[in-house]
Amino acid sequence: MDELFSLSVSDLQSRLRAREISPVEVLEKLESRIASVDPQINAYLSRDFDAALAAAKNADVSLPLGGVPIAIKDVINVRGEPCTCASKILRGYQAPYDATVIAKLRAAGAIPFGRTNMDEFAMGSSTENSSVKQTLNPWDTTRIPGGSSGGSAACVAADEAFASLGSDTGGSIRQPAALCGCVGLKPTYGRVSRFGLVAFASSLDQIGPFSKTVRDSALLLNAISGRDSQDSTSLDEPVPDYTAKLGEDLKGVRLGMPREYFIEGIEPQTDRAVRDAIKHYENLGTEIVEVSLPHTEFAVGVYYIIATAEASANLARFDGVRYGHRAENITGLLDHYGRTREEGFGPEVKRRIILGTYVLSSGYYDAYYLRAQKVRTLIRRDFTSAFEKVDAIICPTSPEPAFKLGERSDDPLKMYLADIFTIATNLAGICGISIPCGFASVDGKKLPIGLQLLGKPFDETNLLKIAHAFEQSTDWHKQRPGI
Repeated sequence: MDELFSLSVSDLQSRLRAREISPVEVLEKLESRIASVDPQINAYLSRDFDAALAAAKNADVSLPLGGVPIAIKDVINVRGEPCTCASKILRGYQAPYDATVIAKLRAAGAIPFGRTNMDEFAMGSSTENSSVKQTLNPWDTTRIPGGSSGGSAACVAADEAFASLGSDTGGSIRQPAALCGCVGLKPTYGRVSRFGLVAFASSLDQIGPFSKTVRDSALLLNAISGRDSQDSTSLDEPVPDYTAKLGEDLKGVRLGMPREYFIEGIEPQTDRAVRDAIKHYENLGTEIVEVSLPHTEFAVGVYYIIATAEASANLARFDGVRYGHRAENITGLLDHYGRTREEGFGPEVKRRIILGTYVLSSGYYDAYYLRAQKVRTLIRRDFTSAFEKVDAIICPTSPEPAFKLGERSDDPLKMYLADIFTIATNLAGICGISIPCGFASVDGKKLPIGLQLLGKPFDETNLLKIAHAFEQSTDWHKQRPGI
C-alpha cells in the first residue's frame, strides 16, 4: 500500500491502464491513507468521498488523467463543494459551478478530490493565516509548510495526494513546493484560466500544479492550459504537448545566474545546495551566464502595493449580503458591513485591505500605486533583457528552509521577505518552477531545499525540459518524509 501512495501520476496511470488496480480501489486506499496520516499534517479542510467515488466508478482510464484523484486548493470552485478560502467570512458557502480548470480536469478524466488548507484568501507565506487550522510540514511537524498553498504542497509531500492544484500570486506554489520537497509550477500569466479562482490580486494570480515529478506537472499543465472565453486575461496561445521535450539533452542551453539573487543572508546550506545544482547543470552540458535583474530590490515593495490594492477591490464583494458569514443583531446597513467584515476577515486580510485602500486613496494613488506600476514595467523589462542572452534563469526558490511555527507571526515584514525570490516572477508574468535540489540539516531534521528555474513567457515546454533533466539525473525528488 505504501508503494501505491508514493507513485507518480504517470506511474499510477500505467497501473490503471494495465488494470492492475481500479480507480475505485485507488480512491478507497487514498481515503484510508488520508484518514491515517492527515491528523498529523492537517493538509485537508474537507473531502467528499461519496462524490469522488461516484466519479471513480465511471472513470475512463484511457483519458490523459483517467481515474487520477487530484487535491484542490480551497480557493478554486468545485461544484457542490465548499470554497471557503480558509476564511470565516465564507463558512457555509458551497460552489455553484466548476472553475474552468476543474472542468478541464474532469474532461481529462481526473477526479477532483478534497479541499486543501491555505492562508486566508491566499494571503501569507506559511499557512498560519488559515482561520481553520495550521497545516504542518511533513518533514518536521514543528515547522510551516510554506504558503499560501501549504495544504496543496503538504498533501503531495506526505503522499496524501498524487498531485494537487494551487494558486501563485507571489510565490504561493513555488515556495511551499520548495519547503515541502515537491515540484511546483507557476505557468505564464494568461496560460491557465482564472475563471472560478477566488481573486486575490487579479493581475498576479495564476493556477498551477504540485506534483512528485516534473513529468506529472507537464501532464497536469496539458490538461488545464488554454484560452477561456470566461476569462478575458487568458490568452489565445497555442497549447503544445508539455511532455514532448522531456528527456532531451541540454547541450547548447544557456542558464542565467542573476547576481541579485545570490546575496548575503541566504541560509548557508541553501546557498551551497543551489550552487551545487548549478555545477550539476554545467555537467549536463549547459552554459552558465551571469545576468543582472537590477530592479529586483524594488520587487517586494512594488508587490505589496499592487497586490494589496487589487485585494482591497476584489474583497469588497464579501459583505455578507448574498452569501457567507453575516453578523447578527445589526442596527443598520453600515453596522452590517462593518461587523460582518470585522468578524469574518482575519488580521492579515484586514491588514492588506487597509494597505490597499490607502494606496488607492485620493492623494496617494500617484505616489504609490501609479509609481509601483511604472517600476513593475522596469522589472518586466529586466527579464526581457536577460532572456535575450539566456534560455532560462536559475536561482534559489526560498532564502532558507522551512521556519518554525509562530516564528514570524509577530513580524509581518520578515514574513513578507520569505517570498523575496519568487515575487518578481509574478510581477513580470513569466513562468517558473521549483524542484527539489537538496536538504538542510536543522535541529537533527532533514529539511528540503528548492531550486527555482524561470522561463520566458509561454515557454513552459523548454522550462520543463530543463527541470526534468536535473530531476532525472539526481534522486532528491525520490526521498520521502517519514510520516
